[in-house]
Amino acid sequence: MKIIKHPDAESVNAAIKSDEPLIAVISFDGKTSVIAPIDESPEHNILLMQNGFKDTDTDSFFRIVFDKSGADWTFVCPADYKDISFKDRRITAFYRDGMRIISDFLLEVGYVIGINIPTRYRRHLDIMSGKNYL
Repeated sequence: MKIIKHPDAESVNAAIKSDEPLIAVISFDGKTSVIAPIDESPEHNILLMQNGFKDTDTDSFFRIVFDKSGADWTFVCPADYKDISFKDRRITAFYRDGMRIISDFLLEVGYVIGINIPTRYRRHLDIMSGKNYL
């Protein structure tokens, strides 16, 4: 995986060493990621733009904020994810892929931590479990 450190490797490594919150985007194919101290890039779309991507590319990346206590996953499954038409299957695939790819990224940058989906994003998990509120 190609890991882009923003604004530079020294800043990211210093943030990791002092356990500052970090923000990251990881491409759905797991080939590219961008990581930064959250004070450098407070939003995922800003992080992408700062590194030559379009802000609309957020729909092609898994998005997390993390430190040594854990990773919070902004769990938003795009409607066209893998061209899966059934919403429950699409969300299930997104969840499985995200858990695997995000875990791989975290291990690669030296974090063995849990991945949390904040409450505001859990409505998607309700669809997976059959509690379809939509």
